[in-house]
Order: sequence, then C-alpha cells, then structure tokens
Amino acid sequence: MSKRAIQLQLGIGACAACLFLILYAIPYWISAPSNIRNIVLSPRFWPYAIAGLTGLVGLGMLFANRKPDEDDAPVNDPIEDPGAGLIRLAGMAVLMAVTFWLLPRIGMVWAAMLAFAALAFLVRTRHPKTALICALVVPLLLYGFFAHVAGVAIPQGDYVRLP
Repeated sequence: MSKRAIQLQLGIGACAACLFLILYAIPYWISAPSNIRNIVLSPRFWPYAIAGLTGLVGLGMLFANRKPDEDDAPVNDPIEDPGAGLIRLAGMAVLMAVTFWLLPRIGMVWAAMLAFAALAFLVRTRHPKTALICALVVPLLLYGFFAHVAGVAIPQGDYVRLP
C-alpha cells in the first residue's frame, strides 16, 4: 500500500470518527448540567475539542496529499519473519500487565516513565535519546501541572512519593 493511500484511508477514518463523536457519542453518552457558566468547565467541552481536532487532522490528511508521488513505492519493506509481529504484540501485553502491577507500588508517574521507555524500545524507535528524554520529562510535567496547578490528586505509590 502506498503512502498516499494510507493517508487517504487515515483521513477518511479520522473524519468518520469526528462525525460519530460529534453527532452521536458525545451528545448521548456524556451528560452535562445545563447551568454551567464557564464552557471550559463543562464535561462536554474537551471531548468536543478533541473531536474537532480529529476532524481537522483528518481533513488535513485528505487534502495534503492530493498530487501523486513520483515514487509510489510501498511504505514498509516486506517482513522476513511474520512471527516478529506476534512476539511484539505479546511483549505489549506483558508491558501493559507489568505497568498495571507497578501502578499501586511506585505510582502513576514512575510507572508511566518506565512504560513509555519500554514501549519505545519494544517498537524499536529511530530516536531512542528523544524517547528517553520524553519518557522522563512528559510524566513529570503532567504531574507538576495536575498536582500543583490544577489541584488534581495523582496516584502515588507505596514506596515512592513525589512532592
């Protein structure tokens, strides 16, 4: 499958997901009180924002690749060992189980760091240094914002606690 065909299918899928969310899922599955003065505090605001951004990305994917590429070669090289995908899938299942087991012990922030780094190496990222930096920085920044700015309690572990 060519890069252009993949982007076309992903764009159509993103637009379909956006329409499903906006027309059916959010109005019928997310309840919100009618007396909310600030729209940002409504339980429906962020799902609508994410659905709208999904639609914009889908439209961008549909219209960004209108002209055909000179080199319309397949995106991925053929895989020599088809069993490698199943091994990686099993590794992902083990990673999820270990992360779930680690959450009450070391807390959400540290478990997210380890899971992000392990996933980056499981999928053999081309940018291991960037992945490790993001694995350390992103959970810490999110913890800092939610715990200290937004005042939301982030689950801490039994053995390790963050300030």
